[in-house]
Amino acid sequence: MKNLSTNWAKLLLFILAVFAMAGCKKGSDVSGTTTTTTTTTTTTTTTTPDPPAFGTPFTGVPATKNIVMYELNLRSVSSSFNFAGAVTRLDSIKALGVNVIWIMPTYPIGILKGFGSPYSVKDYEAVNTDFGALADLRNFVVQAHNRGMAVIMDWVADHSSWDNAWITNTSWYKQDASGNIVSPAGFNDVAAFNFNSAPMRLALISAMKYWVLTANIDGYRCDDADGPPADFWKQAIDTLKKFTNRNLVLFAEGSQSAQITAGFQMNNAFSFYSSLKNVFAGSSPASLFTTNLTENGTIPAGGFKVRYSTNHDDTSSDGSEITIYNGTQGALAAFVLTAYMSGVPEIYNGQEVGNALKINFFNNTAIDWTANPAMTAEFKKIIAIRAAHEAIKTGNLTSYTDANVVAFEKVLGADDVLVLVNVRNSANAFTVPTALQNTTWINAETNTNNTLGASITLQPYNYLILKKN
Repeated sequence: MKNLSTNWAKLLLFILAVFAMAGCKKGSDVSGTTTTTTTTTTTTTTTTPDPPAFGTPFTGVPATKNIVMYELNLRSVSSSFNFAGAVTRLDSIKALGVNVIWIMPTYPIGILKGFGSPYSVKDYEAVNTDFGALADLRNFVVQAHNRGMAVIMDWVADHSSWDNAWITNTSWYKQDASGNIVSPAGFNDVAAFNFNSAPMRLALISAMKYWVLTANIDGYRCDDADGPPADFWKQAIDTLKKFTNRNLVLFAEGSQSAQITAGFQMNNAFSFYSSLKNVFAGSSPASLFTTNLTENGTIPAGGFKVRYSTNHDDTSSDGSEITIYNGTQGALAAFVLTAYMSGVPEIYNGQEVGNALKINFFNNTAIDWTANPAMTAEFKKIIAIRAAHEAIKTGNLTSYTDANVVAFEKVLGADDVLVLVNVRNSANAFTVPTALQNTTWINAETNTNNTLGASITLQPYNYLILKKN
């Protein structure tokens, strides 16, 4: 019986070998490597396994309406220009009232056709060695979480550098009629992705998942979000939302309502910044209310605009906030409008000390953090008042017309805040609306009573924040 069983086993193995050879032959026919009447080429899409999760998901991610965002440029936030130096700034950032830190791109930068832009990504799953290693990024996130702040990374989905390894997959990129890979309009240092490529989409999304797991980050600020189609963002965000144990912050640097529908909580208030500059340059304050109403009308219910008085792009092109708003007092007045009129306020590192440098974010530029402690203290007050009033965050806005003072009231239930900001470099009297005359308020900064008469005179770029008594 033993010999008979052995013979049957050998026969069975022979039969299996024949089938295996036939299977291999069939596979060769499909790949087009043997002579057949029909040759077909197929592309196989593989899914990269998720990496192990580092740490535990952060439970302190704020609701969108409560976010105060801090844009951190590793090339200026410390004299060492790296993650280790940025960690030393975390206590000061937290003390401002910040609860979300957005780190500008931390990926290796492309060299081929490049000129040093951090938005030219050479490797989507690596840390730029100028800033440190993965361990340094992880430590930064841990230290921020320990202080109650979420961390989001900058994400570039519209294009890669020309020396990114993905460039060998030519179908992943847009091409001209001759089959040459092309750049997005105006950005010759990068190659434009082809969003008709399903494998490219999956690779981008896999890399987005990578950092959520590998570094325990809390979401993304997505650069040039108007470039990729909305259905890509929906695909990416739907995938990220499968991390049901995480609350992710998702901010689009774009202006399309479809981005909010796709799952972003916020997108950019480009027009508000432009109007704010123009108002301080002498245009009518009423234009700011028009812009506010128009921008908010472009986002679906539940979405927010991110408002800023400067950021990395604008400091690089327009100069510091001190230049744009005619000094430290003008910069503070502009920030009040940014933080109080509507939306989520954003601070670019250095604003809180009145940084006067025109920072080119391609280069290392150290900020003097001791420059203006009085201004830092005022930033803290402005942010603390916002945190204390739901009316400022989500209340109904009533605007009051004036040629030189931006005046508005925010009301939510019993919470009532009146904001007056002189946007001129001269003293100006504001005529108090009849309905507000002889009403008593509390100065939100000094906690002193203030009864309104027929008019209020505000000194150059001064502001008054009143809460209902």
